[in-house]
Amino acid sequence: MPTGDRGPPTYLAFDLGASSGRAILGTLDGDRMRMEEIHRFPTPTVDDGDHLFWEVEALWDELKTGLALALEASPGLRSLSVDSWAVDYVPLDEAGSPLRLPRRYRDPRTNGVMERAFEILPADALYAHTGIQFLPFNTLFQLLADEDEAVHHYLPMADFFNYRFSGNAVVEVSMASTTQLMEVGTPAWSLPVFEAFGLEPARWPPIVPSGTVLGPARDAPTVTVLATCSHDTGSAVAAVPATETTSWAFVSSGTWSLLGTERSEPLLTPEARMAGFTHEAGVDDTIRFLRNLTGLWALQECVREWGEVAWDALEQEARSAPPGPTLIDLEDPRFLAPGGMPHRLRAFCRERGLRVPETRGALVRAILESIAHSYGDSLAGLEDVTGESVDVLHVVGGGSRNRLLCQLAADACHRTVVAGPAEATALGNLLLQARTLGDLPPGRSLRSIAAGSSELETYRPTSSPP
Repeated sequence: MPTGDRGPPTYLAFDLGASSGRAILGTLDGDRMRMEEIHRFPTPTVDDGDHLFWEVEALWDELKTGLALALEASPGLRSLSVDSWAVDYVPLDEAGSPLRLPRRYRDPRTNGVMERAFEILPADALYAHTGIQFLPFNTLFQLLADEDEAVHHYLPMADFFNYRFSGNAVVEVSMASTTQLMEVGTPAWSLPVFEAFGLEPARWPPIVPSGTVLGPARDAPTVTVLATCSHDTGSAVAAVPATETTSWAFVSSGTWSLLGTERSEPLLTPEARMAGFTHEAGVDDTIRFLRNLTGLWALQECVREWGEVAWDALEQEARSAPPGPTLIDLEDPRFLAPGGMPHRLRAFCRERGLRVPETRGALVRAILESIAHSYGDSLAGLEDVTGESVDVLHVVGGGSRNRLLCQLAADACHRTVVAGPAEATALGNLLLQARTLGDLPPGRSLRSIAAGSSELETYRPTSSPP
């Protein structure tokens, strides 16, 4: 590990989310990773009234700003890596430049595409090849919805920016596994799927393992560019502070909630497919066997419409609201698009004969109780499908800061909940960089350092409302 006059080694994680992105500077101080946010920015988007896009060049400018700030703060910066959400991609020309703005997964062009795809390759056959949960905006369905273009190759979002930094075009395995184009349990594109839908595998760069060195940054040659886990959930799960002495599951809680466990082999049973479980590649040849759930999206949209409001005030209003029984199916397609969320949530309740949460606090509570209820159902489904029991539920990501949600989750799941780290994605990204470069202390694992680098809080089930 580099020491001496240069001080502890430092690394830069770019964590890109659908609403905002951050540049996090990590310093490995012995067996603890200290993190500092040095740049935060809204994720730039375009809405032309018909379609939704990511403003990819503006996003690239933010990343370059983040790197400049990191070098200013730490001239000896060792490496950088970008992680992001899954399924979206950038179509590139032969020179490696975007042919157009990449579409957002909430763009309506994929409506009905999944159902038409099943007429070509039935759902059970597609699941047998890829092991991926069926969501209407999966990469495969986006490709089928796009117009014919002179595409030289495609790159998922995080891999595109790692390419911009390094000049090396690859698709990291955790991201490749989410596309519904990779053969499950293997680091290879699924040629039968490409053939069935008339897609060209040559347009997708090779798949590489998590922790691949891509080379020096083109504008900062002393900094090494790495592909850690390009998919943000992969990075987050790498930082789950679990121990080998307990049976555990995880929830990566943010705009989306990903609830699942780690496995060494796929579980491609009809029960797993029908229950909506997906297989995503993780660190060290693991498989994240999980269900993709709507997370804090509805609440985030409500807060956006309400304007400036402190979370502490909203939480107090929610705690003061009467508990249950308003459980909203947040997976309903009507809640996928942005805009008008409070009205849509209340309209759903009226249509279903549910108690309508008229006040702001009541609506917040209904959303959080609905999310927690989905955790409980999914955890029960996970145990049924795998035949294995879970003792502890680790909640990581931004949702781990939501004390009311964590207590409601403990009650709904009837399990102990360990909350934290809140910055699991950035922490996992940074720790994977450190491990790849050989900087971790001898005998220390990613998870042991993650636990020592985090403030954790434990919630136990209660018999009365929190």
